Amino acid sequence: MTMPGRFFLQHFLRRAVDAHCTHAVIEMTSEGVLQYRHKGVELDALVFTNLQPEHLERHGGFEAYADAKLSLARALAGSPKRPRIVVANLDDAYGQKFLDTPVEAKAPFSLHDAEPYNTDDKNVRFVWRGELFTVPLPGEFNLKNCLAALALCEALGLSVQDMKRALEHVTQIDGRAQRIERGQPFAVIVDYAHTPDSLKALYEAFSRNKADASVGSPTASRRGKIIGVLGSTGGGRDAWKRPAMGAIADEYCASAYLTNEDPYDEDPQAIVDAVAKGFSRITPTVVLDRRAAIAAALREAKEGDAVLITGKGTDPYIMGPRSTKQEWSDAEVATEELERLERQVPLERKV
Repeated sequence: MTMPGRFFLQHFLRRAVDAHCTHAVIEMTSEGVLQYRHKGVELDALVFTNLQPEHLERHGGFEAYADAKLSLARALAGSPKRPRIVVANLDDAYGQKFLDTPVEAKAPFSLHDAEPYNTDDKNVRFVWRGELFTVPLPGEFNLKNCLAALALCEALGLSVQDMKRALEHVTQIDGRAQRIERGQPFAVIVDYAHTPDSLKALYEAFSRNKADASVGSPTASRRGKIIGVLGSTGGGRDAWKRPAMGAIADEYCASAYLTNEDPYDEDPQAIVDAVAKGFSRITPTVVLDRRAAIAAALREAKEGDAVLITGKGTDPYIMGPRSTKQEWSDAEVATEELERLERQVPLERKV
């Protein structure tokens, strides 16, 4: 989802001020930059997490895409707010470029700041500023998000104890490693992962159990296997990533179901065929009907497995040709299919 248009955004911010809100967190995208949607927003701070190839056809290459992101740093430099804060991930190759922004406060962060740390498919545990944090979010990618939030809030003057209390009581984020629970003995996860790096990060979180592993050491395998349900966006968007997504699923999944996602005006079969080209170790099953694909993955799952349904998160529609759209919710469909499966075979007996 790209950032909203300028008029919508300004109206939203006006309403927020009228409601006595003191802070607004806005996701600012490269597509929004191309449409000048960031213009007129006077930034107090900018948080940079990472930069991976995306929207390359739209921008005309990776360097142009990176420059669109860096233009947000230039917007921060031109903001009349004081003090201006830039937060950036030093573990990313572009982190220092963002930190070079001429502003009053610079707040770098790195995984080294959290050592010793460990992550698993339910929690991240790390030490920061001498305090042990246990945050109920899965995977190393969420650890990085925590560090970005901590770096910003420290620059804003929050205390370590207040930040610790807030993070340790965070609730599930819909569409982001969202667990679907109907009493089944296996994990069912809905996640927005739609790029090679985000898909790999999610699979990493569920393919390893790092709770008993020391930092940087090999980790024990999960008790069960990963079953992937994935596709790729159509409309000519980032066609290069389709076999790359397939290759990642091939590396981490014991089985994979390739299905429809948002074909727009492209042939759904051609899209999944392109994803399938990335597989070499396993043979994926193609089920274009997304509900049927989810149902098949759930039927296959056994105790300890993880069914990872990726690509849409909380997106409310499947986008089809000629601007048609089908109402959709991966979370609702997964819940319905788990209930159907429970009526057929009691889930607690499915071992």
